[in-house]
Amino acid sequence: MANIKVGWNLGNTLDAVKFGSDLTVSDLETAWGNPVTTTGHITAIKNAGFNAIRIPVSWAKCADADFNIRADWMERVTQVVNYAVENDMYILLNTHHDESIFKFTNKEKDASINAFRKIWMQIAVNFQNYDEKLIFEGLNEPRTRGSSAEWNGGTSAERANLNDHYAVFVKTVRACGGNNNKRFLVINTYAASGEAVAMSGLKIPADTAQNKIIASYHAYEPYYFALHEGSNSVKTWSQSKLSDTTPITSRIAQANSTFINKGIPVIIGEFGALNRDNEPARAAWVEFYVKSAAAKGIKCFWWDDGGNFKLYDRRNDTFYFPQIRDGLIKGAGN
Repeated sequence: MANIKVGWNLGNTLDAVKFGSDLTVSDLETAWGNPVTTTGHITAIKNAGFNAIRIPVSWAKCADADFNIRADWMERVTQVVNYAVENDMYILLNTHHDESIFKFTNKEKDASINAFRKIWMQIAVNFQNYDEKLIFEGLNEPRTRGSSAEWNGGTSAERANLNDHYAVFVKTVRACGGNNNKRFLVINTYAASGEAVAMSGLKIPADTAQNKIIASYHAYEPYYFALHEGSNSVKTWSQSKLSDTTPITSRIAQANSTFINKGIPVIIGEFGALNRDNEPARAAWVEFYVKSAAAKGIKCFWWDDGGNFKLYDRRNDTFYFPQIRDGLIKGAGN
């Protein structure tokens, strides 16, 4: 964990959601417009200075009614993981966009936990002999869709039910043999929110391994610079303006006090800033962001969806925004 410098997300690829038993793995992987992943893509990311990769994966689309995962889908995910292994990278592998089976209301919790256990048992057994550079992330942005508290930390019951999922996640992985008894495991706050109530509501599960649980959240901020798509969005950012830096530093301070000061490492599994034809501003922003996080030992993973947050051009093997790439690497101290 300490050796992770900065990471990159293989976004909107293996996590793309499309249902149909007749769909090939290529159909599934390219459903949201990104090309089939190659070993060359991952090598290019490593050569650019990223020593970690997050591989989001949707599993429900490839599971039957008893949550048995299609063999060809597991094989494809394994192949992509191996691309990263061959490049000696740290790897975060998760469940992503599986809200159709993972739910956090009192009524739906038990069925959800049953599905969650079965899915993770198969993943953990498949990868049991991979070393500790392969890290499992239980859930992406776990939440109740459409609820009034969906993006505000959830209700107390939903947070408690999420914590119950994580207890099962840890217990299940640890029982699956091989190196799973000592593997690092990532747990996200409710909806991966950086809100104080979401951070404080995350309960670190009991674990037979020592110091192997990592807390995680996502943070696209300042909001109007990084994420907002309406008329109030802004293109400029300056390190000299407190209104520009405080949203970043205050969130990091919150993570520091809630987790790091208690010996719990932290990953920002997704972050980024929308392209508004403002590469210099985003480059300055990202260097400050990653440097501020690194000062507290927090590791950052850029969300590259091939769309509004695109960074690496997978079709032409080049970077859309080299200044942003360089800012990421420089901010991490590489």
